[in-house]
This record gives sequence, structure tokens and C-alpha cells, in this order.
Amino acid sequence: MGYRALAVLISLAAVAPLHAAEHVLTLDPARTKVTFELKATAHTVEGTFALHKAQVRFDPAGGPASGEIEVDLKAGQTGNEKRARKMHAEVLETEKWPVAVFHPRRLAGTLADRGASDVVLAGTLSFHGADHELELPVHVTRDGAHATVALDLVIPYVEWGLEDPSVFVLRVAKTVTVHIAAEGELQ
Repeated sequence: MGYRALAVLISLAAVAPLHAAEHVLTLDPARTKVTFELKATAHTVEGTFALHKAQVRFDPAGGPASGEIEVDLKAGQTGNEKRARKMHAEVLETEKWPVAVFHPRRLAGTLADRGASDVVLAGTLSFHGADHELELPVHVTRDGAHATVALDLVIPYVEWGLEDPSVFVLRVAKTVTVHIAAEGELQ
């Protein structure tokens, strides 16, 4: 074997462990619930959105991450048709911006091989025509290749330029809390 071939083999052997550490988490839209709560005068508006697709690549020991988590905003429901129409037409403007997409860049913390872990996934949320930097605290429970994921995030939608749906007597909070409970597979 020549020196050049030996150098190539050594280089490949050195790089292989780096790629072996990469995990890919694919969330199943059918086993994912995206819900939201918006505090309002004398009640809380609750609703749902749908996960369109989600795949995140990361090293379980932390570091760079990549991928995409896409939520279908057009699928949003509030349990009240009139309120949902107003949410779609005047607040979210889902004809213009039908999805919200989170692009992870970094995982902070360590994901355990089994059991529960708390990590932070940092990245950019593309939402309503603008990009917003976020750090998402994520609770992950692993059982072999199966993973359950739970996270809550607070979106300051009025600060981000969306319409405040408050009217004369009905006042709503300027932030909305989004809860995601998902299941998926690790590869």
C-alpha cells in the first residue's frame, strides 16, 4: 500500500467517529400535538396547529445542529369559527405566511442514551415574514430509538409586529404560549 493510500485511510478513520456521533430525530406529525394558549379577558383562548414536518440533526453531546421544524399555521383551530377566521385573516395572515419554520443551529446540553434529558435547542424561527432568534428548552425522554419531546415557548407576537386582536372590552395578552408534545424516532 502506498503512502498516499495509507494517508487517505488514516484521514477517513479520523473523520468517521465525528459522523458516527450525529443523530437524526424525525418527529411524527401524527403523534405530535401543537397547542397554544392566549390569555384574554375572563377566559383563555386555546387552540391547535399541526406539525407539517420535523427533522433535527445533532450530536447528543451538544454542539452544532441543523434541520427544520415546520408548523402548519393554516391548520390552526380555536374551537370558534369566527375567532379562527379572525386569527387567520387579521393576526397570523396565513394566506401570506402559512407556516412557521424553526431552523436549529446548536444543541446545548447532553442527550442521554436512555431516560430523560433537558437540553436547549438554539436557532432561528421564521415566522410572519421575519426571523427571530430563540433558545428552546426541550425535555426529551429516550427509550432506544423512540423519543418523546416536550417544550413550551412564549411568543411575543405583538412585539414581533402582529396585529393585537384586543377590542373595546375584550383584552388579550401580548404573548401566546405554545406547547409542543411530540414523538419520533432517532437514527
